[in-house]
Parts: sequence; C-alpha cells; structure tokens
Amino acid sequence: MWGFPFLWPMNAECGQVSADDKNDKEMLPFQYRESKSERLSRLPNEASAEMGSSDMESKGPELFEVGPSNDGYQMGLLIGQKFSKEIRSRLAGDLILQNQLRPFAQTPQGKQLIEALSDNNRNKFPRYWDELLGTAAGSGVSLLDVVLINFRKEILPFVPKTLQVSSPESVDTIDDCSDVLVVSEDLAIAAHNEDANVALVDHIYLIKAKLQNGLVFVGYTYAGELPSCAFGFNTHGLAFTLNSVPPSEHEIMAGGIGRNFVSRDLLEATSMADALRIIHSCEVSVGHCYNLIYMPDRKILNVETASRNRVSVREIGTTPFFHANMYLHLQVDQVQDDNSKCRQERAAVLAKTSKEDFLSILGDMGDKRYPIYMNGNKMEMQDLCSSYSISSLVNLTALP
Repeated sequence: MWGFPFLWPMNAECGQVSADDKNDKEMLPFQYRESKSERLSRLPNEASAEMGSSDMESKGPELFEVGPSNDGYQMGLLIGQKFSKEIRSRLAGDLILQNQLRPFAQTPQGKQLIEALSDNNRNKFPRYWDELLGTAAGSGVSLLDVVLINFRKEILPFVPKTLQVSSPESVDTIDDCSDVLVVSEDLAIAAHNEDANVALVDHIYLIKAKLQNGLVFVGYTYAGELPSCAFGFNTHGLAFTLNSVPPSEHEIMAGGIGRNFVSRDLLEATSMADALRIIHSCEVSVGHCYNLIYMPDRKILNVETASRNRVSVREIGTTPFFHANMYLHLQVDQVQDDNSKCRQERAAVLAKTSKEDFLSILGDMGDKRYPIYMNGNKMEMQDLCSSYSISSLVNLTALP
C-alpha cells in the first residue's frame, strides 16, 4: 500500500493554493505546499532511510483546472482527455478489476447489482453520473470499467469466493488511511495518511474545479474516479478526509448510494451543517468514516456511517483522536482487522502535543508488521510519501 501525508494545522498561516506550473493566484482557504526536504525531516529516521532519495525525486500529482462550468459531462470529458494515459494505465494494471470485478459483472447477479447501483446513483446525483460518462468518453475507456472502479467497495462484498484470488495485488484491503485530529485553544490539526493498493501509484491527480456559482474545490483523485475518494476542500472553508471502515457482510445493503458519490457531493458543501445533511440524506450501501473540517467555526467532526441511515457524529476536542479503519463509536458489526487495531494501539502511546508530533505519527514505523506509515510490506500497501509528499496548512482563526 502507498500512503500520502496530509496535514491541516488550523492555526498555521492561511494562504493560497500554489503549484510550480501554475500562475493562478486565486485565494483558496488552504495553503497547499510541496516540500521534499521538509517531508524527509518530519519522518522518523527509519522511515526516511527506507524511502531513499530516489523515491522522493518523483514529482507530485498534477493539478488540473477545469471550469467554470456546471456541465458534469463536459467536466468529466475534459478530465478524461487530460488524464487518459493515467486512466488507461490504471485499468490495465488493476488486478482487482481484471480478476474480480469484470468477471462478476458478466454474471446475472453482477449485472443486477450494477444496474441497481447505476440507477440509484444516477437518479440521486445526475450531474455526477454525467461526470462519469464524460470521464469514460474523454479517456476512451469502457464506461463499465469506470463504473466498476467507482463502485468497487459496493461491489466486492458480493463477489463469489470462487472469483477472489490470493495474490496481494488482487486483494482489496480494508487498510485505507489513518487520521489524527485535535481542536484546542492552542492547536487545531487534522493530519491524514492516504493509503491504497500499490496499483494506484502514479495513477492519481488533483482536480481544481470552478463552478458557475463561484465555488472552487480541489479534490485528490484516483484515475478514472470521481473526485474525491480521499480528501478535498472548497472555498466555503469545508474540507474532509476519509477512512474506510469494514462492516460485516450482513451490514451491507446491495445497490445503495456509492461512497464516491457522497464524497463528490461533499466537495460542494456550503457549511458543516450542509455536509452533515449530505451524509444523512444518502442511503449508502457500505459504511464509511468522514473527518469533516470547517474553518469558519474552527470545528472538526468525525462521522461514522453504515447502511440503513446509521450515522454517529463525534466532535473533536482537546483530546487527540486517532482513527484508522475500524468503527470506534458507531455500533456496527465489523470485520476484525489486526492492521487497524495495531495502528490504533501504536498511536495511543505516541506523543500528540504539537504539529511535529502529529507529523511524526503519520511517519511512524514502530510496529514493523503493521506500521502507521505503510511502505508496501503488508498486502502490497504503501504510503504515498514514498513517491512524493504534499502538506496542506490551514489557519481557521485567520478567516473573517
């Protein structure tokens, strides 16, 4: 698995989105920085040594601006055309898609499930569905493949065991991301590691979208998927990071709203209340965890969800809160995962009194079997900062 360290210290300097190849000076409520040397200095010695200098020479994800437009198909078309190479490459190397999703999609059960997912999500979010259509057309790939990767988490629980294979690259793990959060008088931080299967390395990009109503959002995007199944923010001061959670099979509802569609809608949320409305209004298929960050109120909420409109909200306060990939406060039967348990236990004993402490947690490799900073040793999962690093700094108190 790879991972990507992402930090929002709410009492840092507020600035503008910047990229080496961009001259756009439009103000966004987050400062977006990329620094090889700073990232190396933040990581523990063992993590820095293992990464090596050559890894850090890889440039970060490309930022692509699209809009102003409210036309979902056109937005998706432009994104698909721009990142056709990355999308095609991802699909060609995605063994979960090739060995499980595509074969299942040809079965009667698979066709019925995909039709239900498509109909329900298209009806609730027609503009975002049009984005998928445009992405497929622009990149020249099969619409079915785009649908399958966007509904991966909603489909895989129903794939028969006979189609599931044991090679690491063909296993969809639940070990997706770690967050540590705190809000106090002196410190307000959301720190996030973005982790995923190694098949996604070099298959990610940043979308900066401008809508006709003036809203601008930035979403960290997996090639071919809606922005964003990872993290994002907008000019209303709303940001989020995401943690996968593993409900047991009987807790999953077939054909519900997909997680990618919920998080796509969150990119356009106008406030914390609006973000919560979006989450509550969706009859999701599988569970998810949302870390909602709202700058105007200097507030962070951890929201755990499950099917049948089950939602639990925990406001983050002065006690630092670490979240891996397991339910912590919503009462749901879940798959027991040693990886998440070990990360939770390791984070519990680490210092959490400063911004530097939070970054050190993201880079921790103290547990050799299940490190917080993933480096490809377990189920081919790796932390993105082995390829590049980007940190995002925010000052909620500096906003009017």
